[in-house]
Amino acid sequence: MSDSPRGRKPLVADRRYSKASPTKARKKAGTTKKKPAKRRRQARPQRRGLVGLVQRLFRWVLRLIWRITWRVGLLAAAVLALFVGYYYTTLPPVEEMLDGRARGSVTLLDYEGQVFAWRGDQFGGAVTAQTVSPHLKNAIVATEDKRFYRHFGLSPRGIASAVRINLREGRGPLSGHGGSTITQQTAKLLCLGVPYDPQVQTEAEYERDCRRGTIQRKAQEAIYALAMEARYSKDEILTIYMNRAFLGAGARGFEAASQRYFGKSAANVDPAEAAMLAGLLVAPTRFAPTNDLTRSRNRAATILRLMNEQGYLSAAEATQFQNNPAQLSEAAQERSGGYFADWVMSTGPEFFTRKTTEDVIIRTTLDQRIQRSAEEAMTWVFDNKVRAGSKAQAAIVVMSADGAVRAMVGGRRTRVDGAFNRAVQAKRQTGSAFKPFVYAAALDLGYSPNDTVEDAPLTIDIPGSGPWSPRNYTNKHYGTVTLTRSLRDSLNVPAVKVSEFVGRDLVRQVANDFGLESDLAAGPALALGASESTLIEMTSAYAGILNGGSSVEPYGLIDLRLLGDEEPLMGTGGGIGERVIQEDAARQLIWMMEKVVSEGTGQRAQFGGRQLAGKTGTTQAARDAWFVGFSADFVAGVWMGYDDNTPLTGVTGSGLPAEIWRETMQRVHEGIPVRPLPMMAPGGRGEMRDPGAGRPGGGSGGGVGGLLENLLRDILGGSSGSASPKGNVSGSDR
Repeated sequence: MSDSPRGRKPLVADRRYSKASPTKARKKAGTTKKKPAKRRRQARPQRRGLVGLVQRLFRWVLRLIWRITWRVGLLAAAVLALFVGYYYTTLPPVEEMLDGRARGSVTLLDYEGQVFAWRGDQFGGAVTAQTVSPHLKNAIVATEDKRFYRHFGLSPRGIASAVRINLREGRGPLSGHGGSTITQQTAKLLCLGVPYDPQVQTEAEYERDCRRGTIQRKAQEAIYALAMEARYSKDEILTIYMNRAFLGAGARGFEAASQRYFGKSAANVDPAEAAMLAGLLVAPTRFAPTNDLTRSRNRAATILRLMNEQGYLSAAEATQFQNNPAQLSEAAQERSGGYFADWVMSTGPEFFTRKTTEDVIIRTTLDQRIQRSAEEAMTWVFDNKVRAGSKAQAAIVVMSADGAVRAMVGGRRTRVDGAFNRAVQAKRQTGSAFKPFVYAAALDLGYSPNDTVEDAPLTIDIPGSGPWSPRNYTNKHYGTVTLTRSLRDSLNVPAVKVSEFVGRDLVRQVANDFGLESDLAAGPALALGASESTLIEMTSAYAGILNGGSSVEPYGLIDLRLLGDEEPLMGTGGGIGERVIQEDAARQLIWMMEKVVSEGTGQRAQFGGRQLAGKTGTTQAARDAWFVGFSADFVAGVWMGYDDNTPLTGVTGSGLPAEIWRETMQRVHEGIPVRPLPMMAPGGRGEMRDPGAGRPGGGSGGGVGGLLENLLRDILGGSSGSASPKGNVSGSDR
């Protein structure tokens, strides 16, 4: 091996140091070059004069702003974190946030146990984002916050868009559209965690406080939303939202709303139903399907389109459900139980009805078939018998002989709730519909329907008022007439004479005992219905006649219990009470009242070959028109008039009220076997003789008529018979 450098590859070290470094070379050469100094940043030439001064001042201001901004920002972030942290520590578990009602609920069942109405804050039970129908979950997100699963509780883009829209529409930046996320809306529903305290404020004041739209309130809601995002998952926030949202008709939460409108769980709704429910969020009362079904369906169609645009439904599915919108359940179509439900709520104990804090179940006497019959009858008569544009009103009550109310219509608008109920709230003069109680007093004293009275001119001198002369509707007199004919043809003069003979106090007592509790007239016009009463009072008083002469307390509540309890807390609050007149007297009165329908002023009420009894009533100047009557199975009362007491034109109790009564009862009796009335004809077994026989004027053949004439001459100072009619005329019928 040669040591010659030729052909030998240099070693690694040789390669590394094959060339002398510049420093070594310089050292060998005896010269040392100084290391160049580090290059300094070349100063920017500064302008002099005024321009330079302005530039320097501007740069100084910018630096000052930046220093202040980042420090203030850091401080604001720290404060925000403190507030968020505070709210975070106050947030309870999700389960405690679901039922946010301020009060309890009332569920009303008909006599068969079927739900027909709700009152209060209905809560159908908790649903979660996992158990609810996915269509409903998608509809809510598509409608209210399509970026819900992507933001951190606030949506700057949504807020900016809302501000722009508000300004464009001429409102303040925070008025109108809010740009709120579902999380922010949930914070508002929770009222920032402040519970309702009835000792501090009313429920309306609490709701108003929770919905304040001030900048300060919006800021608090934003902070609370951030805390919720830190504390709960997205699905947990959505769960709280779905359970606390108010969705119209007293429904709190989507489960209650689904049960309320569709009669099914929120877990089972289809896309059309889900869209209708989600559409309620923007304006629950306005878009409630029980208020305006067409408007609610139009809103649902818009939401189905949004679900298609966001990929939750295909175009074909969206079109399918738009063309086949959601259908309301039968109970939802009946709205909230209308006048009957309002009445039951007003008659029950307040702490279990209007102001309940519990969930209450009330079973009632309502028969939904009979209720529909009454509503249909009312509508049919006004559509076919009353001139278009008339403002006249009417009311109907149907009940059993024991006072159990089966149907109630308080006005021409049949499907309303919270409205003025003319069946129970309007006190109106009864007219000749009061006359049966005059004859009830006479029959209870032992007089017979075949006893007679003289129909002749009569003038009574009323102290402090002067002479008063009742007249018959026809302005004619018919001489000696039986009590039966007097009632059948609704003759006024004989009715006044009978009342005066048996005594106004007794007549008043009989009427009171039958349930006419309003202040009754003190003068002789008492017999002609000058006193005021409500339709439900009159109907229940006639029920007392049908049941054999015992008083009746009308009732709609059968029993009341708390949700989940088997045993009721209370039972029926009405029914048959004490006896008022003898049973035979009641049966004879029914016989007389049957003649009113079969031969007299109430003939328009006839239908189906049934035995029917009743009485017409028309007040002075025809301000009120009545027909109250009964079959063997049901009692019904009808009132007609104007709310402002304007006289009716061409209407008497024997006209439109009798027709409304007939249309109602004809529908009510469909499928019910024909039964005879419990009446007793005079002259048969149990006939009562004139107790005046053997007394002056009460001998053979005279009956009540002779005795009345003699006693009235003594009582009225000879005014009976010859004086011409004077003064006011009350109680006319046809």
